[in-house]
This record gives sequence, C-alpha cells and structure tokens, in this order.
Amino acid sequence: MSAPQAQAAADAAPQRFRPGDPVRVRFARPPGHVRTPWYCRGRAGIVERICGAFRNPEELAYNRPGTPRQPLYRVRFRQRDLWPDYAGPPADTIEIEIYQHWLEPAGETKDAA
Repeated sequence: MSAPQAQAAADAAPQRFRPGDPVRVRFARPPGHVRTPWYCRGRAGIVERICGAFRNPEELAYNRPGTPRQPLYRVRFRQRDLWPDYAGPPADTIEIEIYQHWLEPAGETKDAA
C-alpha cells in the first residue's frame, strides 16, 4: 500500500456493513446539500457491495474537508418497496450508492427531522 493510500485508509470512518447486510436508509430531512435520494429514505434494502471510502460530498459542497472519509455502499432495493404502485415484475430491483452516515441496520430507526 502506498503512503497516500495508507493515509486515506487511516482517515476513513470504519465500515459498519458488509455485503448481504440488511440496512435502512435514514429518513432525515436535513437542510442543505444532500446526496441521498428522497424516494429511498426510510426504506430497507440489502448491501450489494462496498465501493470504497470517499470524502463526504455533503461537506465538500460547503468547502469543508469532507473528512473522515465515508464508506460508500451500493444498496439493492426491490422497486415495489420504493414505489408501492410499481407495475413491473416483482423481482425488479434498483441499486443506489449511499454513504454510510445515511444507513443504519434494518432493525433500527433513529430518524432525524
């Protein structure tokens, strides 16, 4: 591992989830720049993969350093769970990349308004 890679790993928040873990997207309504789509907030899905750790774009939008780096996960949702009137096949899914600070274990609900 190179020195920059080692430093980036040291600056990253620890990963809370693994592929296959059930998660729920926080149903928060914070003001400002938000990178989590409204339609998936409060909904449960499954972690499909870990994409890496990146500077938090919600903080970068305000010219802050965006640290610690946040793990980014690809989460798979059933489309019917996001849109109850979805008329497609029941097995249809959508994958959304969501930063760790927006996720909680599927059994928890610590929503912030």
